[in-house]
Amino acid sequence: MKINRIAILGGGSAGLLAALTLRKQLPEMPVEVIYSEDLGIIGVGEGTTAAFPRHLFEYLKLDPGTFYKEAEPTWKLGIHFKWGPYPAGFYYSFQSEYKSKWPELSRNAGFYCEAKTEWMGMVSACMAKGRVFPRRPDGSPHFHKGHAFHIENKKLVGYLEGQCRKLGVVFTEGKMSQVERGGEGVEALVLESGARITADLFVDASGFRSELLGGAMGEAFESFDRSLFCDRAVIAGWPRGEEPLWPHTIAETMDAGWCWQNEHEHWIHRGYVYASRFISDEAALAEFRRKNPRIANEPRVVKFRSGRYRRHWVGNVVGVGNAVGFVEPLEATALQMICLECSTLADTLRDSLGEPPPSLVELYNQFNSRQWEEIRDFLAVHYAFNERVDTPFWKACREETALEGAATFVRFYQENGPSAIADAVLFDPNNSFGLEGYLAMLVGQGVEHAKPWVAPEGERRVWEERLKHYGDHAARGYTVQACLELIREGKVKLA
Repeated sequence: MKINRIAILGGGSAGLLAALTLRKQLPEMPVEVIYSEDLGIIGVGEGTTAAFPRHLFEYLKLDPGTFYKEAEPTWKLGIHFKWGPYPAGFYYSFQSEYKSKWPELSRNAGFYCEAKTEWMGMVSACMAKGRVFPRRPDGSPHFHKGHAFHIENKKLVGYLEGQCRKLGVVFTEGKMSQVERGGEGVEALVLESGARITADLFVDASGFRSELLGGAMGEAFESFDRSLFCDRAVIAGWPRGEEPLWPHTIAETMDAGWCWQNEHEHWIHRGYVYASRFISDEAALAEFRRKNPRIANEPRVVKFRSGRYRRHWVGNVVGVGNAVGFVEPLEATALQMICLECSTLADTLRDSLGEPPPSLVELYNQFNSRQWEEIRDFLAVHYAFNERVDTPFWKACREETALEGAATFVRFYQENGPSAIADAVLFDPNNSFGLEGYLAMLVGQGVEHAKPWVAPEGERRVWEERLKHYGDHAARGYTVQACLELIREGKVKLA
C-alpha cells in the first residue's frame, strides 16, 4: 500500500499533534484534518511528562519562544504524592534521584531514604520549596530539561493549530455522517454536508468515540480493569488567589480514588478520579466539594474506561490518543502517548518510503501496545501499596490489584530493596518510568523489603549535609512566576 495522502479525523490535541508531526517529518505528504465545531474541545487544564517538551523541541525542532508565548504553559518538575504512610508524602521528579549514587556513598540513594526525608535531590528540593529553577553562580535561572508542563488544553490546541497551518495542513470543517469501507479498510469519510474525504491512510483522532478504529474497523477493546478500578472523574477548579504557584502536580489520596491539582498561572484545576463500584457520583461530588470549598465553576462528571484497542493500526486506519486507549491521568501520560504514537507513525512511514509492509505494521502495533501496558503496570503499583487510608476502595486495591508486568520488579524490590544493580535487565530502555519511577513509588510508599540497611555514621553525615545543601540552594531559586516574567521581558534565552 503506497501512502500519498493522509486524512485525520479529529481536531483536538491528538489530531493536531498527528498533523504537525507528520508534516514536520514528511513535508511532501499532504495532510488534511477533518474537525467539527459542534464537538468542540475539552477545555481543561492538564499536565504532561518530560516526553512532551522533548517531542516539540528536540524531535520536531519547534521554537520554544513561540510555544511559551502562544500556549502560556507553566512548568512541572514532577508530582507531589500525598500518598503512603508518611504525613508529608513524597516527591517524584523527572530526574534520576532514587537510583543515583553519589561518589562519597557506597550505595544508591534509595537506601538512605527514610520517613523524615523530604527530598532526594535538587529537583525534588525545588518542588518542596516551591521553586522551579535554581540559580546559577551568576544569579540567572538554570533552565534545565528535567521538566514537563502544566497547560490549558484550549491554549495548547490554539498553538498547535497555528503551527499546523504554517506547515500547510488543510483543515476541513464538518461532522462525519458515514464511513465508506473499501478493500484496505476505509475508502472515504462522508460528511453531513455531502463532502467525501478520501485518503490512503486515515488517522483516527476522534477521542473516546474511536469512530474509525473501534467503530468502522470493529477492533476489539482490551480492558485494564483488573489493575485499574477507577472509571469516573469529577472536574472543576477556581481562579488563582494568593496560593503558591507550585512547580509540580499534586496527587492526593481520596476515599475512593485520588484528586489531582494542576497549577496554571491564573487558574487551579482539580479533579477527583474515583471508582463507581465504591462511591456514587453524588457522594464523590460531595467529598470533592468538602475538600475543595473554593470551587468556582460547576463540576462535571466524566466517564471513562481504562484499556486499549488490541491493535493500533488496522488496514489503512491508525488510531492516536483516546481513540486507541486511555488510562486515568495519575502520571499525566495522555500527551506523552500521543507524541509517541505520532512519532512512531511518522518514523514508520519515512523509513518505509511511504509503503509500510505487514511486518512493520505488526511491529508498530507491538511497540505501542507495550507502551500502554507499561503505563498500566506502573499505575498498578500506585494502588497496590498505598496504605494512607483504610476505606473499602483502598482495601480492595491492596488486595485485588493485578500487578501484571510490574510483578517481576516488585518481587525483586521486596527481596533486594531499592537496589539499582539489575536496572538494565529489569527494564526495557523504552520504558518511560524505569527503575527511577518504580523506586520513587515503592520507597515513597514505605514498602517493606528484606534488605534493611543502616548507613555508617560517616555516610549518614554526608547524606544529611548534602540534602541540607540542596534545600538551602533550592530555597534561593526562582519561583514559577518570576521565571515567566523573565521570559516575557526577554531577559532569558530559551534553548
